[in-house]
Order: sequence, then C-alpha cells, then structure tokens
Amino acid sequence: MTLTHTPHDTTSPESTPKPTLILSPLEARVLATLMEKARTVPDSYPLSLNALTLGCNQKTTREPVMNLSDAEVLEALASLKERNLVRENSGSRVTRFEHNFQRGIGVPEQSAVLLGVLMLRGPQTAAELRLNTERWYKFADVSSVEGFLEELQDRSIEKGGALVVKLAKAPGAREQRWAQLLCGPVDMAPMAALRSLDRDSGVDTGERIERLEAEVAALRETVQRLCAELGVEMH
Repeated sequence: MTLTHTPHDTTSPESTPKPTLILSPLEARVLATLMEKARTVPDSYPLSLNALTLGCNQKTTREPVMNLSDAEVLEALASLKERNLVRENSGSRVTRFEHNFQRGIGVPEQSAVLLGVLMLRGPQTAAELRLNTERWYKFADVSSVEGFLEELQDRSIEKGGALVVKLAKAPGAREQRWAQLLCGPVDMAPMAALRSLDRDSGVDTGERIERLEAEVAALRETVQRLCAELGVEMH
C-alpha cells in the first residue's frame, strides 16, 4: 500500500491518509475494550471472554453502542491474535485475553491511550480527549494531548503512516475534532453535507452548539466530582 501525506485539515475522503493496519469496527471495539480494562480495572485483567463481551457492549462511554455475541468477539480475537495485537493467557482455569497494542502498533503509552479512547468513543476534540482519558492516563494539559495527536498524524510512512486525522471544523463548533484511522479513511461527506445544509437553511446553530457543549462539560464534571465523593467508580 502506498501512503501519502496530506495537509492536516483535509476535507475529502480520498485525500485522508491511510494506515497500513486496518481494523474492522468489531475488532477495534474488542481491542480498545482490552486496552481500557487493563488500565481501569487492573485487578480483573486479563479478561475472560464473558467479561470482554460485557465490556464491548457497555451502554456508556461507547460510540456507537454495540450488542456483540461471544462468537463475534471470539472471531475478532482470532483475527487480532494473528496480527499480534492480542495474546491468550491460559494460566488459569478460564482462558483470558490481553492486548499487545503498544508493541504491535509501535507507539508510546500516551499515543496508545488516545487511540484507544478514539476507538471507543469516536471523534473528539483535544479537550474532550484529555477529559475522557483521565482514568487511563493523566495528561498535563490540552497542548500535551495535541502534541501526541500531531505526532500520530505526522507519523512517517516507514512506521506505517498516519494513525489519526484532524477533521474539518463542524458548523458552529469552536474546536476541530480528531478521528482515528485504524479502521480506515474517515468519510468526510456527511460533515460536508451538514455544512451545506446549515448554509442553505440559514439556521444559526453556533450559539446553540456552544451552549450544549458547555452544559455537557459542566454535567460531566459534576458527575465525576459526585462519584469521587461517594467513592463510586465512574464508567
């Protein structure tokens, strides 16, 4: 596969950089769930098939929500094992599974954390990523997150090419979102259609979107604070 570097703010799916490794959405969910649980519930890790399936099908912190069967998860695990991204641990009565993402992909821990959360939750801004990765890794500030994202975007062809892309700014949004490329090129067409519809309709959505973003951020902080005070683990 020939890889080419394109400007950061690409707007066409054809020009989106492509990584050498391409995962299916199901494989990405299984792999990212293993990555998450290794950091958030280390006492239960590696995961049994049942625990892994439950983690993949969580209704929170997942975009999109999935309803995978054990058979589908096993199929994804088999494919990931072939590519040395997952290992089977048979040291106990129940077979358990662990990821080998950092070594398999060749990225540092911070980059692996960002890619894992992007696989689980979809495109996010650097500020959202800093908040959503707190239980995985505590980044010093948003600029630190942006630095690792830019490294992943500028990743050399020799190392496999770009693993993330910075999306064009959505209508009314203050910040651009980032998307992972482990599942292939990002389709920019829906976003372009949304921008066109927004212009044609003459509806000013900027203020509404900003207000909703602020409300969601405030609610998230409140829930995190309450969970910390009550000693409840937030998923």
